[in-house]
Amino acid sequence: MSLKILLIDDHAIVRQGVMQLLMERGIASEIGEAESGAEALAQADQIEWDLALLDISLPDMNGIEVLKRLRRKAPGVPVLMFSMYREDQFAVRALKAGAAGYLSKTANTAQMLVAIQQVAAGRRYVSTKMAEALADYISLDSDQLPHEKLSDREYQTLCMLGSGKRLTDIARVLSLSVKTVSVYRTRLLEKMGLTNNAELTYYVMSNHLVDLNAPSP
Repeated sequence: MSLKILLIDDHAIVRQGVMQLLMERGIASEIGEAESGAEALAQADQIEWDLALLDISLPDMNGIEVLKRLRRKAPGVPVLMFSMYREDQFAVRALKAGAAGYLSKTANTAQMLVAIQQVAAGRRYVSTKMAEALADYISLDSDQLPHEKLSDREYQTLCMLGSGKRLTDIARVLSLSVKTVSVYRTRLLEKMGLTNNAELTYYVMSNHLVDLNAPSP
């Protein structure tokens, strides 16, 4: 299998490592690099890619939004999400937005190669953890948990606030104004029936929405 892969990640060292692995294993014949959502969307117009490997945390826009735009711009290109966020945090949202699979950056080489080959062959990639997350989501049926009602941006803001980040930190990570992030905070508190950050943090910890031991994505 020799694929044309678009690699979208804002960390150069990650791109270099993945590129070296895929080229050495003969998985890829051509790899395009993009360090932002805008670059990814521009490259989607230039070459007919076989697969896109997409991080969730990008400097200019959320990866879920990039995924949605890529699916509209190049519907024939399968997208494999590749992120430090745990499967139970964003996998279901990514699949609902059109991703063909979700791969954690903690995955080993064998798991990455299997995921890429399955997605490139037109199949879905579902890890054991993702399968559990999907099962939990389905079992909820119509009785959604409060955080399931949030938009992708609101959910990301919730997780960051719950992990102790300030509004200014979140604004910097998401490339938004502090005022916009404050609006997201107000909306998510209203949707979830919470009144302050203490209640928000307790909810996030109680529902295991963040892993405080994981490195920042």
